[in-house]
Amino acid sequence: MSKRGHVIKAVDTGSIAEELELEPGDEVLSIDGHELEDIFDYEYYVNSESILMTVRKKNGEEWELEIENQYEDLGLTFENGLMSEYRTCRNNCIFCFIDQMPPGMRDTLYFKDDDSRLSFLQGNYVTLTNMSEHDIERIIEFKLAPINISVHTTNPELRCKMLHNRFAGEALEKIDRLYEAGISMNGQIVLCKGVNDKEELERTIRDLSKYLPYMESVSVVPVGVSKFRDGLFPLSPVTKEDAISVLEIVERWQKTLYKEHGCHFIHASDEFYILAERSMPEETRYDGYIQLENGVGMLRLLETEVKEALKEEGEDDSAEEISIATGTLAAPFIENHARMVCDQFPGRTVHVYPIVNHFFGEQITVAGLITGQDLIAQLKGKPLGRRLLLPECMFRSGEEVFLDDLTRQDVQNALQVQVDIVKSSGQDFVYAVLGYAEEKKPSYDGYELKEI
Repeated sequence: MSKRGHVIKAVDTGSIAEELELEPGDEVLSIDGHELEDIFDYEYYVNSESILMTVRKKNGEEWELEIENQYEDLGLTFENGLMSEYRTCRNNCIFCFIDQMPPGMRDTLYFKDDDSRLSFLQGNYVTLTNMSEHDIERIIEFKLAPINISVHTTNPELRCKMLHNRFAGEALEKIDRLYEAGISMNGQIVLCKGVNDKEELERTIRDLSKYLPYMESVSVVPVGVSKFRDGLFPLSPVTKEDAISVLEIVERWQKTLYKEHGCHFIHASDEFYILAERSMPEETRYDGYIQLENGVGMLRLLETEVKEALKEEGEDDSAEEISIATGTLAAPFIENHARMVCDQFPGRTVHVYPIVNHFFGEQITVAGLITGQDLIAQLKGKPLGRRLLLPECMFRSGEEVFLDDLTRQDVQNALQVQVDIVKSSGQDFVYAVLGYAEEKKPSYDGYELKEI
């Protein structure tokens, strides 16, 4: 029986692999006698001064290549970027948003992943229920970090209920293994009203704080509740009173933990502050925006970046009328930032339109879940000016397609306006409003936000 190989998709020009006459279609079988389970095995074993790589050529010949690579990248890209199949989720979480999707959408939107390897590659959060002892040992051996963990609660019985998985409670013991090995971690709590809030939230923060400093941060985010919940566990959206209660708990723990450890550790997402009608925390409270991907500090950072970008701009008397569409959650903040630009550049007129999410339900307020059809329906007949700015998070990654499969071109045609997709740093926002051509934009090394 022939060995399983990993098919090469591309070979970089001028690379070691090209010098060795490797080609697309060849298969890498092993390195130093180790068969490769996935990309982490490959990266680990290839990271050596010299290696012995076994390759099966397209014609069936097997080559053994002695490679002196001095820790250089070999220049190979594989057909499967993970070099392994993705692992699907074994849970049936009471708050899972994928279960709240309407039927008839593209297949990829219904795929539930819970693959720890994507935590290291893409920053995904995983529940640990899909991880074997072998997976834990590889993380420790390869020193992979950080791993992002969807904790939700440290009450084993409650976690089994929330994840609808009888092994979800004992999976928490894997955090102990990672802590003992000094593996950096981040945690996430999806807060469900009446389930893991109040005393349970207190317990979870208390338990997770014992893993400092290797558990570097934990975020609390409110559950998303769409209108497609028939037959699912009854969940209610977080209210103003709920948000105030969460912030009282989080901020009390922040003060205690900062005194003891020099970091705030537990963070509430921006949505809690908006719901509680509270101003965003000062920048220093975000510990370097370590939980930015979970919507923690995005609005504070955006404001800081907009102000910094405006300081760099000189006078400009150009006149232009444009529009911006975003979710109802961030719309007041985006309107304020647009006003800051217009105050400095009086020739600009900016209309900011909050889009109500009729597709998923009005409780869904973020820009990343707005569909093309909601944009068209709510912007038809509105003054849009010469350009309509849309945040990058509204589109499928790397493409110009909305969740409902409408495209940027579809929206342009329907609204008869140029649609510009805006990356989400404050500098990108300022340049988009001012209409700077792409080639005139200086490079930017700040944080990349996922949502406006």
